[in-house]
Amino acid sequence: MNMSLLVFFSGILSLILVRKHFLLSLLSLEFLMISIYFYLYFFFLYFLFDFYFIIIYLIFGVCEGVLGLSLIVYLVRKSSLDYLDSLTLV
Repeated sequence: MNMSLLVFFSGILSLILVRKHFLLSLLSLEFLMISIYFYLYFFFLYFLFDFYFIIIYLIFGVCEGVLGLSLIVYLVRKSSLDYLDSLTLV
């Protein structure tokens, strides 16, 4: 269980340090999702709960990944770059 917390905080650190490329930021977010998945697995295993919530959590993780990849495709087609600095709110 301590290993999943170490993985979670290393994922947060990688998200903070790698902020230039959009794809690397999405990979850091997926790394965080996997570490939270392991933490939930150990939590449910310890308290003898059902694992149905973990399946729903994985479905939301897959949806998040698909949305991120579709945003990368849109960004590359629009500006030929995948840098986060190329995104504007205007």
